[in-house]
This record gives sequence, C-alpha cells and structure tokens, in this order.
Amino acid sequence: MSIRVIVADDQEIVRTGLSMILDAQPDVEVVGQAPDGRQAVELARRLRPDVCLFDIRMPGIDGIEATRLLAGPGVPDPLAVVVITTFDLDEYVYAALRAGARGFLLKDAGTALLAQAVHAAASGDALIAPSVTARLIEAFADSGPAGRAGQPVDPLTEREEQVLAAVARGRTNSEVAKDLHIALSTVKSHIASLMAKIGARNRVEIAIWAYETKRVRSGSRHRSAESTTSGPDHRPG
Repeated sequence: MSIRVIVADDQEIVRTGLSMILDAQPDVEVVGQAPDGRQAVELARRLRPDVCLFDIRMPGIDGIEATRLLAGPGVPDPLAVVVITTFDLDEYVYAALRAGARGFLLKDAGTALLAQAVHAAASGDALIAPSVTARLIEAFADSGPAGRAGQPVDPLTEREEQVLAAVARGRTNSEVAKDLHIALSTVKSHIASLMAKIGARNRVEIAIWAYETKRVRSGSRHRSAESTTSGPDHRPG
C-alpha cells in the first residue's frame, strides 16, 4: 500500500517539484497540495494522509503552527509531519520538533533523504537533517535552566540512563547495542520504556529531554549525529 502524502508550500514550482519527486517513488502517492498553512491543515484533516510535508514560511498559518494543530501536544490523533525549509536556522528546527514534527529537512537535502524522511515518518520514526540534529538539541535544550522539562513518571533505571545518554549523543540502536553489549531487541525495549516514562513520542524528543534535564551537556557528544533516523523504537523487540 502506498504512503499517502500531502505537500504544502507557498511557491508553486517548489510544491510541484516536491510532489513530482515523491510521486516518482514506487510506494508514495501525493494525494493533495496546498499553497498555505490554513489550507494545508484543512486538507490534512479531511484526507488524513500518512505524512504531511510542510514548508515553514507560508502565509497565514506557517508550517510550525500547522504542525502544532495537526501533531502537537494534546492532539488526540496526531498526523505525521515532516517540515522542509530553505533556512538552516536552529530556532525553526527546535520549534518544529516541539510542535510535533517527525522530520526536519533542508530543501537541498536531495531526493534520497526526502524519501527517507517520508518513509521514516510514515512508520512512526523520525529523521532530521544530519547537519542540524545534535547542534540544535544542544544549543537550545542545554541553554535553559535545569529542571525545565518534566520529570519521569517512574525513576529511570541505570541501564535506561545509559541508553538515554547514548540516544542524546546521536547513537543509532545498533551502536547502542554494541556499546552496551546488549541485544538490539533489548535496546528497543529500553527506548520504549523511556518514551513511556518521560512522555516522549520519538527518539528526537528523548534527546531533547536529556539535554533539558541536564543529563547530557554540550560538548559531551562522542560524535555528531551523522544518521538520525530512528529504528522501530516504538515497538519493543
């Protein structure tokens, strides 16, 4: 079954180009287009696509507010939103993720990464442009006072703290399993438990929470997140 996508961008040539790229994928179908955020929200609510691809800077309701209306905290049946923009600005990325976006891409990301982001969002995962991932999480989440984020429902175990730190540093599930000498299915189970305890919806929110609670600080990353696609973290192995 094809992944149903709607595309919203105020520039017709960009909107058409993105739609053509996605329609060329064998398992993706663009089912609607919108020139602004307000129409995008109306279209999304009516069609209930698998993924919404939104530009940030649109007239009326921008892409961030449209994301919040469709996927933000308190939305009972959130849609998957990937935000795409020309502007590599950390405040845009952070706002989009906090609004509920499952992906953030720059328009020069390329066809392969665009398709990857749509597939990741449709499967409940998250993909953020590698150039901005860890930088934005550290710059914004580590700049505020400790304790700003909510505390976990239940205390984290020692192993969960280790997995949390690894995720925040951009480690993939396979890398976490190798680093901690545990099975991949065990990593997935720990991530599922983390999401339940801290109220996160994906590994991006786990990473943000780790920095906001000062469990991980700037400069402590072992490496930049060269690949920030989450595996099937929501399904314990």
